[in-house]
Amino acid sequence: MTPSSHSASAALKPPAPEGITPPLPVLRVPLLNRERELFGYEILFHRESGDEPMLLQSVLGMITDGALTRLVRSNRAFLNLPAELLPEDADVLLHQPRLGVVLQPHVAEDAALMKRLQSMAQRGCQFMLDVGVQDLEQGRPFETLLHMVQLVRLDAARLAPELLTQRAAYLHARGLHVVAGKVNDHSTYERCLTLPIEAVQGRHLLVPQPVAVPVLTANRLSMLRLMSVLHESNPGPVELGNIIRDDAVLSYKLLSCVNSAYFALPRQLKSVQQAAIFFGVTRMRNWVDTMAMCSMDDRPPELLRAALIRAHMCEDLAKGMPQEQVEMAFTVGLFSLLDTLMCAPLDFLLPQLRLAPEICDSLTGRNGPFTPILQQVLAWEANELASAQVPPQRIQRLAASYLNATQWADQVYASTSGKSTQ
Repeated sequence: MTPSSHSASAALKPPAPEGITPPLPVLRVPLLNRERELFGYEILFHRESGDEPMLLQSVLGMITDGALTRLVRSNRAFLNLPAELLPEDADVLLHQPRLGVVLQPHVAEDAALMKRLQSMAQRGCQFMLDVGVQDLEQGRPFETLLHMVQLVRLDAARLAPELLTQRAAYLHARGLHVVAGKVNDHSTYERCLTLPIEAVQGRHLLVPQPVAVPVLTANRLSMLRLMSVLHESNPGPVELGNIIRDDAVLSYKLLSCVNSAYFALPRQLKSVQQAAIFFGVTRMRNWVDTMAMCSMDDRPPELLRAALIRAHMCEDLAKGMPQEQVEMAFTVGLFSLLDTLMCAPLDFLLPQLRLAPEICDSLTGRNGPFTPILQQVLAWEANELASAQVPPQRIQRLAASYLNATQWADQVYASTSGKSTQ
């Protein structure tokens, strides 16, 4: 393999041979605990009407072949699929102690299904009941359902604050773990922290926190200056090596990551200069940006993983463009969460970075060449493909890109942080 054939996200697995079932369109959505560490994942499946039998077969296949375990890194996970699809023989679920199911309140009215769910609960299967805004007093069948589940999710966006407080307290008093769902802004998040809540889920993690005056810590200022030099000076391999030579930690993480077994390079790279020659300066610059952002250990790990996933997907979906633009697409994805990571608005950060105009235009929504790609990645991330009427072939393309991106992001984050499960 020649150096020019490597990408910034390096060494993707080869495409599946013809005849192999395409990847199931699946999305993992994190639930965070009160310390903003990972509590678990909800697993969402994109499906078309009428494909329920195929969906169940695909889900069971993901469980038995270990693909689901790899996707969630052996963390707690809840499958969001119709309970009616759960197999009569649910042993495949029961043999996965950290794998549960999201239930909807209407299952309480189906006596046969409830009997099956009770059997699963007695054998240790975990359930999260998604009540949303529905009343918690709906009669005896619903009460029976509450006795079966371990977690209950409330809709924090649609419930009035007083009602959310009341219901969270009621459920907590009953010994149930409460999950605040649809927490899409920071004010709602702060309010939820005052309640007896076990986990929080929503878009707030990806939304920049409003600040009156941006103030960057010394660490973030140093990182911003490094990125500015990298993107402004267009360094060669020697200059690139010199720029980060004095940052021993960054250099160590960079070389440890690219030399890891995951990427299976033909030889060990012993210096940043060697790596820049092997990968190419532009790709190596993307790697430095990646390592620098992963060093922000004061930010939630799932936020960093989200930036890495966006970067990989944007790069992958840009294939077919000139190589220089493919590498720019990586930067667009990575920096699309820069304001959230740095706790400062983009209009404050971008002038200091002096990025290429194509990158800035795409990041600020001014119809840059990568704007359509970034918008599609964001739609995938928000599980909004159905409303966007995306063709099935494109969904399969996004599904494959997403699964590759999650594996790459998890590996890179683990290599740089030493944290494989959080």
